[in-house]
Amino acid sequence: MTWHLRNDGHLVNEKRIRRLMRLMGLMPIYQKPNTSRPAKGHKTYPYLLRGLRVDRPNQVWCSDITYLPMRRGFLYLVAIMDWHTRKVLSWRISNTLEADFCVEALNEAIHKFGPPEIMNTDQGSQFTGSAWITTLTEAGVRISMDGRGRYLDNIFIERLWRSLKQEAIYLEEINEGFRARRVIKGWMAFYNTSRPHSALDRQTPDDAYWAGLEERHAA
Repeated sequence: MTWHLRNDGHLVNEKRIRRLMRLMGLMPIYQKPNTSRPAKGHKTYPYLLRGLRVDRPNQVWCSDITYLPMRRGFLYLVAIMDWHTRKVLSWRISNTLEADFCVEALNEAIHKFGPPEIMNTDQGSQFTGSAWITTLTEAGVRISMDGRGRYLDNIFIERLWRSLKQEAIYLEEINEGFRARRVIKGWMAFYNTSRPHSALDRQTPDDAYWAGLEERHAA
């Protein structure tokens, strides 16, 4: 698109065209990676959150993988989020969809914050594989999985991806993993510590998470 407009005499760059296309809801046509592909023979688990009142930190965590478009190819990002407070507990990026980076993020979150009561994910192979399942079962965590094709079952982390991409990823010229890691680290810190949420009475995820833990301990 930039090339065509320049040939027509318009002085524009790729960053401006990307911003204008996003504002107009225009998307390039290319095959996006499927980050939620199930694996044959892997056990799936029922969705446990329907009708459940989630009202405290570490009651339910959720996790998901998204792709990050690069100048050439993709990187993949996984995050572990506390459902009640929206706090991002850990994250990792990878240049493949092997399960290792997901398990590393899970182990980090459990090490820092203790295990949740329930972990909810989609039915992707990374979350139905033995390493992920074993880590959860050994920590005493109940496993919940979205219904096939029901991204709304994990809506809070889907909103996280949308905000991250619109506010950081799509505004940067990211062409390698080191740059991607710096951009994501800065945005995640802002999201956790400086961004108030209306659903949290205008608290930040960090403030809501630690206040909730203090209330539980006081009770």
